[in-house]
Amino acid sequence: MLMLCVSWGFNQVAVKLALPDVPPMLQAMIRSACALPVMLLVGRLRGVKFFERDGTLQPGLAAGLMFGLEFVLIFFGLVFTSASRAAVFLYTAPFFVALGSHQFLGERLSKTQWSGLALSFAGVALAIGVPQPNVDAKVLLGDLMVVGGGALWAATTLVAKGTALRKAAPEKALGYQVAVSIPILGLASWIAGERITHMPGALSLSLLAYQSIWVVGCTFVIWFAMVKTYSPSKLSAFTFITPLFGVVAAYLVMHDTLTPVFGVAALLVIAGLYLVNKPDPKVTPDPNVPA
Repeated sequence: MLMLCVSWGFNQVAVKLALPDVPPMLQAMIRSACALPVMLLVGRLRGVKFFERDGTLQPGLAAGLMFGLEFVLIFFGLVFTSASRAAVFLYTAPFFVALGSHQFLGERLSKTQWSGLALSFAGVALAIGVPQPNVDAKVLLGDLMVVGGGALWAATTLVAKGTALRKAAPEKALGYQVAVSIPILGLASWIAGERITHMPGALSLSLLAYQSIWVVGCTFVIWFAMVKTYSPSKLSAFTFITPLFGVVAAYLVMHDTLTPVFGVAALLVIAGLYLVNKPDPKVTPDPNVPA
């Protein structure tokens, strides 16, 4: 889990660094197109029956639609906002998962969890309102796009929790999302008039390979597999250190400007998300339900 969190924390930095050579939607489309064969190969080696009728087609297509739109918002958002800010705002997704679970899945939140929601909201509000150098309306628009991507990530999680996808192999559940996202991202790229004007450098190509083969093709599958094997609540708690790795990576690699107030805001978000997902000792979690 620590390895997954480090990988995800550096992902926003990888996207940002590749933008000068590869536009955002093309970058996302290439990532999905290259990750799909990796998942199909891994699934084939594990004996996964991708085309078996198991009631997952409709929820899989719905999850794929949201997955594609999620990355449209995230990648466009990274054009306007910094990688460090995106690292924090993207991981508001568990915040939306908690609200959605309460509303649509009938899960009751404890007082501690509601306190966590309030704490996370305060952190996000503080981070958006913190006066920083080079923060203008475009940066705030990028922040909101990334938050929207986090909300769609949460919606995809809720679909996976409440439908037949929860019983599918991780490669198949994720395969729906990656496959459907390819035409969505391609259409978004065409509408935006994106094109690659020169041969991407070695750094950009290596970053695309990192995103495609490792982040999407491997770590996402590992995550779904671990959720089926171990306690989802305990695994979910680990993911709250991901924004910290993202902020540190953006500061070290891209030299993003960080203020002490923004650091406090990030800690509020992470602390709040931890409280939201803190297991209730009175409730035994269902090991078959993804966090």
